[in-house]
Amino acid sequence: MSAAPPLIRPSRDEDVEAIAAIYGYHVMHGVASFEEVPPSVAEIAERRAAILAHGLPYLVAERTAGMDSGQVIGYCYAGPFRPRSGYRYTLEDSVYVAADEVGRGVGRALLDSVVTRCTSLGYRQMVAVIGGSETIASIRLHERLGFAAAGVLPAVGFKFNRWIDVVMMQRALGPGADRLPG
Repeated sequence: MSAAPPLIRPSRDEDVEAIAAIYGYHVMHGVASFEEVPPSVAEIAERRAAILAHGLPYLVAERTAGMDSGQVIGYCYAGPFRPRSGYRYTLEDSVYVAADEVGRGVGRALLDSVVTRCTSLGYRQMVAVIGGSETIASIRLHERLGFAAAGVLPAVGFKFNRWIDVVMMQRALGPGADRLPG
């Protein structure tokens, strides 16, 4: 990859195939997702549409230099944390980066943009639900962007013939809980 930073932009319908490929790799090779079979492109399109229907950001990182300029190399979105109305000011983030781009700042650029957009929309808390205590890159990424450890749910997932923890992290958006919502 060139030293040029990626372009962070809203996802488009034509990005869904690349998003599905990135996610599918992580489903098959990692514990960030507890899915065991990669969803179809059509399923990813439906999930994306549901996020956008809430007026929430669903962003992609696009390579800006070289022969692969314009290629989607990561994506990030925020969705409702839980469906009950009492959670309406809290979101959960998801960020996935192409395997050959991990560690190059793509995830940070994406998540930082999603945090900024969600703050401007008036949300007050963001939660990260990270699959696997050993998923250090994701834990460190969230720490660098102000997320703090909120707890570990030991052995709540089962994938690759082993038990997997969930690491919970949280950060305030805007004034957080210091003021009531407007």
